[in-house]
Amino acid sequence: MPTQTAAERRAEAKVAYDAYIDKCPSRKLLDTLSDKWVSLVLVALSDGPRRYSDMARRIAGVSQKMLTQTLRSMERDGLVTRTVTPAVPVRVDYELTALGRTLLPLMAAVKTWAEEHIEEVEAARSRYDSLT
Repeated sequence: MPTQTAAERRAEAKVAYDAYIDKCPSRKLLDTLSDKWVSLVLVALSDGPRRYSDMARRIAGVSQKMLTQTLRSMERDGLVTRTVTPAVPVRVDYELTALGRTLLPLMAAVKTWAEEHIEEVEAARSRYDSLT
């Protein structure tokens, strides 16, 4: 095995985490983060822990299956924690981890951008649709 210089190791690491490469782990994470349910769960949990049923009510249109899959995926990625409290009925709470909380400024920026530019986007959609 040949020895690598520090520059060669950096160049290799840069290629290893290139989101344009199909098998790149960062690309898989970007796929997860771009999911609409993930972004809505992040915002729903931004004020603190919530019970599963609270999130199901707050996030309009999400099915029980999709909410469960989204929360499991986010837990696997270290973005949320799940706490089960034995009671009748069993209480399950979800909370953002420190890692999950680092996404909140990004989500707030996207939300702000959408609110500020929705009229322009809708106008562009109307122009496009009138041409097709």
